[in-house]
Amino acid sequence: MRDAPYATELKPYGRALLALAETRPDILCITGDLTRQCEIDLFQDKLPGRFIHAGMAEANMMSMAGALARRGYIPFVHTFGVFATRRPYDQIVNTIAYPNLPVRIVGFMPGVSTPGGPSHQAIDDVAIMRAIPGMTIVDAADAQEIADIVPQIVDVPGPVYLRLKRGEVPVMFDEGHRFSLTRAEVIRDGGDVAILTSGMMLASAVQAADALTEAGISVSLVHVPVIKPLDRETLIRVIGRAKAVVAVENHTTIGGLGSAVAELIADEGLGVRLARVGLADTYAEGSLNAPHLFQKYSLSSQDVTDAAWRVAERAGIAAGGSVPKVRAVPVQAGEYAPV
Repeated sequence: MRDAPYATELKPYGRALLALAETRPDILCITGDLTRQCEIDLFQDKLPGRFIHAGMAEANMMSMAGALARRGYIPFVHTFGVFATRRPYDQIVNTIAYPNLPVRIVGFMPGVSTPGGPSHQAIDDVAIMRAIPGMTIVDAADAQEIADIVPQIVDVPGPVYLRLKRGEVPVMFDEGHRFSLTRAEVIRDGGDVAILTSGMMLASAVQAADALTEAGISVSLVHVPVIKPLDRETLIRVIGRAKAVVAVENHTTIGGLGSAVAELIADEGLGVRLARVGLADTYAEGSLNAPHLFQKYSLSSQDVTDAAWRVAERAGIAAGGSVPKVRAVPVQAGEYAPV
């Protein structure tokens, strides 16, 4: 992986979808009145005949996507994550998921990445979509991964929910990195604490892993971009070696990645202590900026480090001493650094 701060790319998803659609005439692009905001103005400009404005009517949009999928198309449906999951849930279940149709639901602005308050913050979208039988859930971390995800999800049987950061997307992985629909990625392999994360929290988890390693803790760091179906084999191996586990997500701690990990630990009888870093059963407030929200709701790199240190102490590691401090990362214009 590259070192922070990270260079950023604009509209990596929009470019990837357009490139794929130019080779796949069965792909349709549907928007819920959020075109530029979901990077699909690029698609609209180049392929207007396969671009559908559904308006601010998300339930109808999902039903429309299901009907088009029945006719042999692969609809990619776009809006903010909260509007892609809460509002049209019944239509997703009955017109897309129950008939197992190949609709790709793309939700932008996950968790507290938007300062827009509870009406716009998708803090429960993973929990909602995990409950739907047959739903694949992908939480992308960086621009390179997004470019690789789009062509890989197009032919997945049944529905897919793709969770994406909006705006300037960091480039964290080295060239040649390959996303896998079936395998979580072990970025570091250690024996004391395993940090499991997904999506835009990967940057914070990397900073926490650095601080813990410098303090003498042996850290495994695992990026879990596919939350459902979970790569049980890799996680069982990593968790089985660890003395403590931390699950980190930009989402409520109820029903998301942390819950999936807790279920796995219980199912397999792994007997390891687990800490969960996420939104603690609360709605976030509105704000002038998103980084403030990550700090206020304990989702920062330091919060991940603190949680890992506490659970390590409970597991008999890191007895005594003070919690290591995360290194501050100076950021230039156009760069991205973890909160």
